[in-house]
Amino acid sequence: MNQNLNICLIQTDLVWENPQANFRNFEEKINTLTVSPDLIILPEMFNSGFSMHFAEKNPSESLQWMNNLANKMQTAFYGSIAISENEMSFNRGCFVKPDGEQTFYDKKHLFKYGKEHETYTAGSEAIIVDYKNWKIKPLICYDLRFPVWSRNVAPHYDLLIYVASWPMARIEAWKTLLKARAIENQCYVVGVNRIGQDGNGLFYNGQSLIVDYTGEVITDANDNNGIYLSNLSLENLQKFRAKFPFLDDADSFELK
Repeated sequence: MNQNLNICLIQTDLVWENPQANFRNFEEKINTLTVSPDLIILPEMFNSGFSMHFAEKNPSESLQWMNNLANKMQTAFYGSIAISENEMSFNRGCFVKPDGEQTFYDKKHLFKYGKEHETYTAGSEAIIVDYKNWKIKPLICYDLRFPVWSRNVAPHYDLLIYVASWPMARIEAWKTLLKARAIENQCYVVGVNRIGQDGNGLFYNGQSLIVDYTGEVITDANDNNGIYLSNLSLENLQKFRAKFPFLDDADSFELK
């Protein structure tokens, strides 16, 4: 049984509060693929940019777009969108499988510096997605600064994903923390950031990374507008954990 996971990340500029324009941009890039990856990862609020004034109501047009494309390509997708329901709004990570199964993660750590907490409601549930023999933990942007939330406890996950709108002004923290999360959790880490300027005048320079369980960067998008493929080996990860069972020695405590 093939235990490799072929992943694709898309680092690009986002058109402010314009889902249709963003759909076209992503589709143009996806259409250049000559192979079908197992998982395509989009940035945070890929349909609108990091806006505090744009949210879709269920049924979400952007979620339906993800679902249609996942079914057509037989590829899973993960990215976040702003969703309003029951008079509340969430920055919601959406993991969509080719068979139509959808798993949602509502961002727990809202970015108070950017007043995200004034618009969105924080989630409280940690999610693990089972997909192609991999256990995948999907998180969003500011969650990266809080290592307890990503703590890798049994049954251990294999891949940790952060989709982000992480400004250029603090990009060194982004790169350093992605490596730290990979090392301390003995897992692959994928961080997908955007580029360009948003509607608030903030600049983004990407630096999307794929980091292996030793902290080595295996894919670096730098500040480029593009699509990146990488093949992750579950067998190599499991061999490393067996040789260096650091996770077994972790302190025990309960997150409340």
